[in-house]
Amino acid sequence: MFPIRDHNPSRHPAYVTWGLMAVNIIVFMLYVPILGDDIALANFFDTWAMVPAEITSGTEYHTALTSMFLHGGFMHIAGNMLFLWIFGDNVEDTMGHIPFLLFYLAAGFAADAIHVLSDPNSPIPTVGASGAIAGVMGAYLLLFPNAKVDILLILFVFIRIFTLPAFVVLGVWMAMQLFGGVANTAAGGGVAYWAHVGGFVAGVIFTLPLWAKRGGKQFWQRSDYHPPHKPTFETRSTTIPVVRRRK
Repeated sequence: MFPIRDHNPSRHPAYVTWGLMAVNIIVFMLYVPILGDDIALANFFDTWAMVPAEITSGTEYHTALTSMFLHGGFMHIAGNMLFLWIFGDNVEDTMGHIPFLLFYLAAGFAADAIHVLSDPNSPIPTVGASGAIAGVMGAYLLLFPNAKVDILLILFVFIRIFTLPAFVVLGVWMAMQLFGGVANTAAGGGVAYWAHVGGFVAGVIFTLPLWAKRGGKQFWQRSDYHPPHKPTFETRSTTIPVVRRRK
């Protein structure tokens, strides 16, 4: 089950969201040729990926930033860019371009910090924009909890698209990250679930001042918990003319 689109276009071009997507994709394409070379890829990640043990030892601080623009494979970057595309434009539209960029980076750094704290001695390189994007999702949840999001459900041979409110989609996603974080800690898996949780919570916290400035609960009431403009997809009634059959 994963989201494929929301029903809420932004009022202004989402330049920062598109720019972040472009940078992530360009950086990934630059090292695609070495994806099949384990030694070359390990050396590359050793330089640019974030290793918690190195951060706690006081070295390689630059990797907290560079790791946000690296991905482990095609599915990894495709999933992250899909989530950024769905949720980024409305948050950027509400925050403004430069504040959104600063917010995105701050959420990414918060996710990095939580990941390091969850396993400070880990020697495993960490890559991905998902911590920062989780922050965007947290902001989206706070600002537009009832916005409509389409999800694609694939259950064996059952494939169907459902429309659900954002608080359900993002609430289920957050619950999955918490469950994954607990299981991952016990089993020693390879997904940075606590970075996702940390980024999401940071996104909510960092957005609270904006939400309060816009009126808090009054902001929700004015917009009916949606982005403050007309949705893209609407159910329209269609009048079908009656055609009488000749005898």
